Amino acid sequence: MNTKNADFIWFDGEVKPWESVTVPITTHAMHYGTSVFEGIRGYSNNENLFIFKLKEHMKRLIESAEVYSINPRYTLSEMCESTIELLKKNNIKTSCYIRPLLFVGLHGIDLNVTRNSPSHLAIIAFPFNRYFPETGIRTCISSWRRINENSTPPMAKAGGNYMNSVLATQECKRNGYDESILLDYHGNVSEAPGENIFVIRNNKIFTPPLSDSVLEGITRDTAITIAKYFGYEIQERSISRTELYIADEIFVTGTAAEITPVISVDNHSIGNGQVGKITKEISSFYQKIVTSKIPEFKDWLTAVW
Repeated sequence: MNTKNADFIWFDGEVKPWESVTVPITTHAMHYGTSVFEGIRGYSNNENLFIFKLKEHMKRLIESAEVYSINPRYTLSEMCESTIELLKKNNIKTSCYIRPLLFVGLHGIDLNVTRNSPSHLAIIAFPFNRYFPETGIRTCISSWRRINENSTPPMAKAGGNYMNSVLATQECKRNGYDESILLDYHGNVSEAPGENIFVIRNNKIFTPPLSDSVLEGITRDTAITIAKYFGYEIQERSISRTELYIADEIFVTGTAAEITPVISVDNHSIGNGQVGKITKEISSFYQKIVTSKIPEFKDWLTAVW
């Protein structure tokens, strides 16, 4: 972020003024990408501000830290309570984005990070609405391949992983697209730089399995649950590039992206080039869930006020 977005940041157990939170230039994470993070959304309605799947996100943060032996320092409940504390301190009552960031500090220049290496936890939050347009996005297949389990674990939401996403995003933007889609090392569809992907053909929904270098997305899991709730058949299986071109509908999911329609891939129109019926149905229901309008799913929400 290139501007101040709130008055306070939660940092290492304290709520501090935004401008006061700084880290040394020798911070290990700045040199080697030794950080893990989460993206979490808060949604407002006329009654309250609700954090969507707060515990699930913080649990994944702790799991990502475990992969790289980074000491999370705080318990799951402490992380959740600190997030609520920060939102209240900033008096945030509108829809917002929350970013917990756990990183290695003054470890030195060697690479042997252990649970004894100094780590820090920061949580920031700021007002946030839509990331992509509701009308859908134009995508292209990236020439860059998605990181692979044999080199850099895709299931860990690590800062360093996103250099791969930066390259794919730069490429698609240079070529006039909104977003890219990455294939895995075997040529199967993996995911977008920051989103999971779903393909719909003949009223059946398909999404790549975790084995195809996919992040275990929390919004991905939500979309699967909603699809099953509506009675759609959904399968986790490998998807070829060609299937994207002949799909009836495609959508991507992510904390920032929510449920976003894909209206073209490599200039091939998806369906009629408009938001599809099933995508619209799932997206609309998702918005009702996160704003506490569906009682059956209220346990996914944490009220702030």
